[in-house]
Order: sequence, then C-alpha cells, then structure tokens
Amino acid sequence: MNLPNRITLARICLIPFLMVFLLVDFPFYPEPLQLGSLSLPYNQLIAAVIFIIAASTDGIDGYLARKNNMVTNLGKLLDPLADKLLVTAVLISLVEMGKLDSWIAVVIISREFAVTGLRQIALLDGSVVAASAWGKLKTVVQIVAIVLLLLNNFPFSYTGIHVDIIAVWAAALITIWSGIDYFIKNKNLLHLTKV
Repeated sequence: MNLPNRITLARICLIPFLMVFLLVDFPFYPEPLQLGSLSLPYNQLIAAVIFIIAASTDGIDGYLARKNNMVTNLGKLLDPLADKLLVTAVLISLVEMGKLDSWIAVVIISREFAVTGLRQIALLDGSVVAASAWGKLKTVVQIVAIVLLLLNNFPFSYTGIHVDIIAVWAAALITIWSGIDYFIKNKNLLHLTKV
C-alpha cells in the first residue's frame, strides 16, 4: 500500500461525501449563495470542490507511481476503477438532481464499461490497451462539464452563454468517438475463436 495507491483510495473515499452533499436535503443548509444574478446552493459548491479535489488526484497518483517506480497491480486495478466510480456517481447524481439528461449519463457510463471490457480482453491476451489522446481529452471535457453543471454554469452564467450545455454535448460526442477509436485500434483483440 504505497503513496500512489493511498491517493487512489482517498479518491474512492471522497465519493460518498460528494454524493451526500449532492443528494441529501439537509434542513440546515443556508440560503443559496447569491453572486449577482447567479444563485448557487452551498451543497453544490461544496460538492464541486470535493469533485475537483478528487479528479485532480487522478493525475497525481499516476505521476507519482511512474516517477518513483511504484506501479503495482493493485494500482493498475484501483486507478481506473476509482475514475469510473467517481464519474458514474456524479453523473447519476446529476440525473437525480434534474441537471443532466439520463441518456447522456447512460452513453458515457456504457462507453466506460465497454472500454473496461476491452482492456480485460487485452489483459487475457497478454497485451495492454494504453490510454489514447482521445481518451485523455474525453476525461478532461467530462470533468469540465461536470464542474460547470455543479456550479450552475459559473462564471459563464453572466454572459448568457450556456457553456455547461455545450460542454455536456462535447463530452458526450468525444466519449462516443473515443470509445469507437479504442475499438477500431484494437479490433485484433475481438477475433472470434473456434470452440
């Protein structure tokens, strides 16, 4: 249980706290924060901060593991699992809050399951499916879209431009394309074997 793995576990441990702030209606929440015409509930603001902290640990644990030669099988298992749990939990919470269409959450979560399955097939075949540039872009755009939804499109709410909606559509399209890209580049792993 080295430092990178502890950071990954911390990311997983933050997920229940994030969901509590998003989904539990505490009677003692103060009035929403008013920033001019923008009204932002404190629970969403706290959830956004927790999400940003959790999402930022993704790069930190991987960097430390590679830099200090601390890559472990446990880390290889936990890191992608933590990422998927974090994004899935927030997407489902946003659907429950009425801030995200359920079909977009289903598309994004389905892609994550499909690529995870492809990676498992690759492991059985003795190979590794490395993260692609599209996959990394997908992660960044998803994080930006989630943060904007949690912050009610702040600071773009003052401009009247719905950057949060644009980011959600971009996340959905890039997620779909990156999934297709993974399968095209690794189609050799999907060969049919005779029984």
